[in-house]
Amino acid sequence: MKAAAAPAAPVTPAWAWRAMTVNDLDRVMAVEMQAYPFPWTRGHFIDSLAAGYLAQLLVAGDALVGYYVAMPGVDELHLLNLTVAPAHQQRGHARALLSHLAQTARAAGAAQIWLEVRESNERARRLYERWGFERVGLRKGYYPAARGQREDALVMRWAVPTDGTTERAGDGLV
Repeated sequence: MKAAAAPAAPVTPAWAWRAMTVNDLDRVMAVEMQAYPFPWTRGHFIDSLAAGYLAQLLVAGDALVGYYVAMPGVDELHLLNLTVAPAHQQRGHARALLSHLAQTARAAGAAQIWLEVRESNERARRLYERWGFERVGLRKGYYPAARGQREDALVMRWAVPTDGTTERAGDGLV
């Protein structure tokens, strides 16, 4: 009798970056709805794409892992949305998204990246702080919150290094 063949090792899909298009919005909206109590609308994404903002997807095979949308400005980028699908969180994908954004910023000649983050979003704040973003301001009542309330946003800024690095050496990421 022949011995049964050992099961094949699971295939890990290759990670890939690609530009977000309107055709991706059903999948993007599904992630957005899972990830946030106050998600962006389809209109936010359509307007961003129509304006030519930087919008990138991180995909693994057919799975949408995460995405970002950033608005270019004079010598800067403004990160508007950075999201990792809940099923893929806590695996370093947000750092990968930031690294890709930083490389894009450098290639575009941007000297800094700006963002707003909910004051209550401690995980995101810690990520940005570890990356090297500095708190530079506060926008009162910037975000919608539960029961018709509003939540403040911290304004943060990161100076894009000119030495060729894109990630914080203190995080063990080089």
